[in-house]
Amino acid sequence: MALIRKRRLTEQQQRRIQKQHKSRQEEIDTSSDLEGLVVQHYGRQLEVQALSTPEIHPEKPVVQAGEPEPHWKPIELGSIWRCHTRTNLELLVTGDRVKWQADPITGLGIITAIHPRQSLLTRPDRYHKVKPVAANVSLIVIVFAPLPEPAPGLIDRYLVACADADIPALLVMNKSDLLKDNDPILSLLDEYRNLGYEVLQTQSDGDLTELSSRLSGETVAFVGQSGVGKSTLINAIVPEAAQKTNIISENSALGQHTTTSTRLIAFGEGSALIDSPGIREFGLWHLELDKVQQGFPEIESHLGYCQFRNCTHKHEKQCALRIAAQNGEILPRRLESYLRLIDEITEAQQKN
Repeated sequence: MALIRKRRLTEQQQRRIQKQHKSRQEEIDTSSDLEGLVVQHYGRQLEVQALSTPEIHPEKPVVQAGEPEPHWKPIELGSIWRCHTRTNLELLVTGDRVKWQADPITGLGIITAIHPRQSLLTRPDRYHKVKPVAANVSLIVIVFAPLPEPAPGLIDRYLVACADADIPALLVMNKSDLLKDNDPILSLLDEYRNLGYEVLQTQSDGDLTELSSRLSGETVAFVGQSGVGKSTLINAIVPEAAQKTNIISENSALGQHTTTSTRLIAFGEGSALIDSPGIREFGLWHLELDKVQQGFPEIESHLGYCQFRNCTHKHEKQCALRIAAQNGEILPRRLESYLRLIDEITEAQQKN
């Protein structure tokens, strides 16, 4: 009697079988999918706003006399649902447009698919991994103020992030009523305006008509140092948002972190605001050098004209960037900011 050898599967075949098995386990009937928008993120769970309703609504269970009333959440347009996601989906963030299913009996939902993103704002976390912050953002509002003292280097980092994500930026100087005569921040404002960036000024408890009009029809991410008044601005534009605000620490003159998760708040017709956790530093070590250059357009136009191909732009006499800075074509401050970012990225890449 011939022996029948047991066939040994290759690693590739084993992985394929495991993938197929996992796929079968995760099969979900998508015929009842609804359209939704992720409005807040809570680790493994997300809050989804219903953008559509079922053609045939589920019927509430009939309760017999004497039986307790069961939990029941009707599927209504604009209602907010706490949802889980299918395990095969990529990491979802606030602003994502998704397909999802609702269970009125539990009041929970499950996200089954994600629509293609128009944009994605990211930043590296403390573990040196790139972390998505918000999706489908059409405008980034960079807020700064006289107090806490603005950090031009941080503003430059935000502008590089905007250029990398291909999202327009709006610079908003809040609390302009705190300005003093000949305040240096006014020169900073003019510098960015002369570089071609859009700039607005707002006052504490002032009229925000101009800002509200500019944000109309946009999905906006607010970024900036803690304490500059991002949440206060949002509260003023959308009073029902009830965002938590906090006063600036008198001892440190630094803002206290008040927003703990990225939240999307709808307002007006087709407009939304996104408030992200305040951060004082915005690492860009994950970017390629050409991405940093895009964030400094006035510097990018002079690159490639130095005498030496490997010019460091720090001490060489025939450096095109240094000559442009001496001639007033590049702000020395911006050149220093650019070189600092290049050094940080180069050092990080060498470590990795």
